Amino acid sequence: MKRLLIALCLVIAACPFLRAESLTPAELSRAAEYLDKTRDGVIEATRGLSPAQLNFKPAPDRWSVAEVTEHLAATEGFLMNMVLTQVMTAPARAEATDVKAIDELVLKAIPDRTTKLKAPEPLVPTNRFNTPADSLKQFKEGRAKTSIFLKEAKDLRDHALDSPLGKKLDGYQWVLFIAAHSDRHTKQMLEVKADPNFPKN
Repeated sequence: MKRLLIALCLVIAACPFLRAESLTPAELSRAAEYLDKTRDGVIEATRGLSPAQLNFKPAPDRWSVAEVTEHLAATEGFLMNMVLTQVMTAPARAEATDVKAIDELVLKAIPDRTTKLKAPEPLVPTNRFNTPADSLKQFKEGRAKTSIFLKEAKDLRDHALDSPLGKKLDGYQWVLFIAAHSDRHTKQMLEVKADPNFPKN
């Protein structure tokens, strides 16, 4: 009996799908760098724009750079609140899961603007932060909190919640999701700036 228990323990220890995985330093570094890179992308995309440029809309049903910035600021706080109150209190995945493959799915699918998506009503721009500068300030403050959470949170792989990707995402993957979301919308801002009717100043 003792030998059987030892054998079972060895099998479980050898199988990454049957236990919660600890994040490696490389994974933590990857997410931290992505958070910084995508923050800097938003800052650069909005840098030096005039009021006319910030508020230019390529079409009535498309967002301006100012509206995208507001959406990013609102979404950062919304998603981090969800991570803290729902993801990190959720149980671990019950099924065997290749977490590395889901990491890659998040990093590939969320920034991909091939398919346009409609924002949830609570995250649609409403000028809630008053000015584009205030929106950017709110975004940067929210991103700083996200980065601190990544550094300080424990057991990020031990909790998972359903996501728009049709798969449960663990705490680490939601952090990647947040960064990838700002990557996606930075691309949107660059599309607006590339419009032939975008104001020259």
